[in-house]
Amino acid sequence: MDAEFNGIKALVTGGASGIGLAAARLLAARGAAVACLDLGRPPAPLYGVIADVSDDASVREGVAQAADHLGGLDVLVNNAGIGAQGTVEDNDDDEWRRVFDVNVFGMVRVARATLPYLRRSRHAAIVNTCSIAATAGLPGRALYSATKGAVQSLTLAMAADHVRDGIDGIRVNCVNPGTADTPWVGRLLAAVADPVAERAALAARQPQGRLVTADEVAAAIAYLASPLAAATTGTSLAVDGGMQGLRPRPRPSP
Repeated sequence: MDAEFNGIKALVTGGASGIGLAAARLLAARGAAVACLDLGRPPAPLYGVIADVSDDASVREGVAQAADHLGGLDVLVNNAGIGAQGTVEDNDDDEWRRVFDVNVFGMVRVARATLPYLRRSRHAAIVNTCSIAATAGLPGRALYSATKGAVQSLTLAMAADHVRDGIDGIRVNCVNPGTADTPWVGRLLAAVADPVAERAALAARQPQGRLVTADEVAAAIAYLASPLAAATTGTSLAVDGGMQGLRPRPRPSP
C-alpha cells in the first residue's frame, strides 16, 4: 500500500460511518495517524473523539483532544453533515437553521479550531465534503443544496485566505460526491414507498448508471489531502459518475 501519508496526522469529522469512515480507513492504510470526531465512536482500531460540530465548545475540546493524541494536526477532512429533503416550502425556519448549523457552521467551527495546529504543519490541508447538490439542481433538495452551495463557496474563500498561511500555506479543497451508497442514503430509501424503484431512479440519473461508493469518494479525499497534491488548492473534485458534466444519450430501448 502507498505510504505517502507517513508522518501525517489527520482528523476526520463524521468519521464513524459512511464516507468519513471510508476516508479514515484509507488514510490510515496509507500511513497516516488518524482521529475520528463524531457523535459516536468509529470501529476499532481507529481512534475516536466524541464531539458535536453544532457546539463550539465541544468542537474545540474535541479538536484539542485529537491533536494531543496525535501529536499535532496536518490534515482536516471536514466531512460531518446531515441531510434534508423538500422544497423551500417544506421546511420551517428552525429546520433551515438546524441543517445550516451542522453542514456549514459545523465546518466553520472545526476549521477554526484546527487552524492553529495546521499553521505549524508543512503539509497542511483541509478537504471539505461538498456535494453534486452544489452544482446541479436536484428536485426536493432546496435546503440541502443551499448548504452545499455555501460549502463550495466557503472552500474557495478559505483557499484564498490561507494559501500563504502558516509555514507552507494551508491548501483547501472540496470533494463533490454524487449520490453515494452510504447508510444515510439507505435510511432515505427505507422511508419511501418503493425503495427498489427509488434506488433505481437515483442510479439512473448518474451517467454511469450506478451509485457512487464511499470508497471512491474516500480515494478522492485522499488525493486532495496528500502531500503529493501540494499544488492543488481551491479545487472542487466531482466524484459523481459523470453527473456534473456529462449529457449522454438515453440508453436504447431493448
